[in-house]
Amino acid sequence: MNLLASLLPAPSHTSFRERARACSGAILALLITGLLCRYLLPNEPSHLFLVGPMGASAVLLFCLPASPLAQPWSVIGGNVLSGLVGAACVRWLGDSVPVAALAVALAIGAMFVLRCLHPPGGAVALTVVMGGPALHAAGFEFPLVPVLINSLMMVAVAILYNNLTGRRYPHLQQPAHANPHATQDPVPTLRLGFKPEDLDAVLKQYNQVLDVSRDDLEEIFLKTEMRAYQRRFGVISCGDIMSKDVATAEFGTELEKAWHDMRAHKVAALPVLNRARRVIGIVTQSDFLDHSGLDDYRSVTQKLRRFLRRTGVTHTEKAEVVGQIMTTSPATATLSTPIIDLVPLMADAGFHHIPVVDEEQRFAGIVTQSDLVAALYESRLAN
Repeated sequence: MNLLASLLPAPSHTSFRERARACSGAILALLITGLLCRYLLPNEPSHLFLVGPMGASAVLLFCLPASPLAQPWSVIGGNVLSGLVGAACVRWLGDSVPVAALAVALAIGAMFVLRCLHPPGGAVALTVVMGGPALHAAGFEFPLVPVLINSLMMVAVAILYNNLTGRRYPHLQQPAHANPHATQDPVPTLRLGFKPEDLDAVLKQYNQVLDVSRDDLEEIFLKTEMRAYQRRFGVISCGDIMSKDVATAEFGTELEKAWHDMRAHKVAALPVLNRARRVIGIVTQSDFLDHSGLDDYRSVTQKLRRFLRRTGVTHTEKAEVVGQIMTTSPATATLSTPIIDLVPLMADAGFHHIPVVDEEQRFAGIVTQSDLVAALYESRLAN
């Protein structure tokens, strides 16, 4: 019994909702692709308007949309390339079982070279070789009609469906961790923990194809580190450390008043709230400096005064109120958000102030870098 259990894969941690989402996407994609191709390709020589490997492609597109094997180029390039390899093998070597095996092997090699590895591609190559006289007669046309058309339609549905249901697709490789201050230093979270080159070295040593993108794997490791930190030092939430008596602004707050409020309270940012006290933006000292054109240090004072002063006219291109210069849709946290979740935002992404909202999405306070540093220090000191 233990041997049998060891042969089974680990239990899936996906929720019922995610499983239902994947199943629904596969049904929708195959229905749309099959019905449209049946309408568009009534006289296709092989009498095939939907090829079997599309079922396998559907599994990847909707169950594993983040997988490198499920990206648009992998699906389209892998299926079509494998079909072309299979057609070439049939034309030059015949349709025997050894030729079928060779076609699959050559298709895998070609997909490796062109970086479009897609497991159903092997099934496409096998189908072309072993599919009988009709497919053999179609020759190099079959990889284009219907394989290419099927693949394009499946990818199109996957792009629409996955994004509408909360899954980023295509799952583009994220850029390297750029320093927000435009220096060559690595971002703070990479200075003590593992570095991208450490992960690259381990992946090279592992030397196997992974069904997860490199940047996703890195994010998983970082989140695992954060969870381990919480388990060791306890969970501190934003509601525990946030500042509650906070100076704020409204969309229509005059620039001069907002600037004076920031100076009076010695803060570098003001959350911008609507009348329901929901966060609609944040205005920082950087916003004032960026919009006032302070490119000549000798005239900073004059330019800033001119920028803050009202023009006194009803129509002007000059910004008059906070809403015209604020950063809209700022990053926010909830009262229960663990402060460790804010570390990447503040340390790596360059955020200095994170507004905190309650369960009704109303403004409750703000967490600054100073609050975060003090809380992390106290938590380590206590342990």
